[in-house]
Amino acid sequence: MTRLIHRTLGLLAVVTLLGGCAVIDHSPPSGADKSAAWVVLPFANATETPFAGQRAESVTEGLLRSLGVANLKRYPVSLQNDNLFESGKPKDADKAMDWAKEQGARYAVTGTVDEWRYKVGVDGEPAVGVALQIVEIDGGKVVWSGVGGKSGWSRESLSGVAQELIKSLLVPALK
Repeated sequence: MTRLIHRTLGLLAVVTLLGGCAVIDHSPPSGADKSAAWVVLPFANATETPFAGQRAESVTEGLLRSLGVANLKRYPVSLQNDNLFESGKPKDADKAMDWAKEQGARYAVTGTVDEWRYKVGVDGEPAVGVALQIVEIDGGKVVWSGVGGKSGWSRESLSGVAQELIKSLLVPALK
């Protein structure tokens, strides 16, 4: 019996420790129709990491597909600026929204990446921070928004931590 109690307490301690590695806030579920036409628009890169926005776009696109959004297109990289540190300028956002309308999309997912790096130090933990929005194309109304930050352990990959964070944001959004 004592052994069971120790195992249970150990498991609770691990779960508590792992739960402290992420911070997530989001609005209520979007109510967005997963069978509608969706697009992933460019993400602003507010980091010092080249192409962090495009990396987050790729993760978001893959996760949306895995969560049941089948009619999905991504804003072509060829139409984006060649700037390594894409700032997500408003004129670019307007151009991307016009493209989404041309595609007949009902919803757009866009966001900002504010951290995408390995922390400096002995362990070099991966750290990711993103803000996401689901926008209804007609009218430009934001129907859902969420923001989160997550760090991992020294042997975890940056893309894996990003995937976990973005998924934890998108799952409640699509309920």
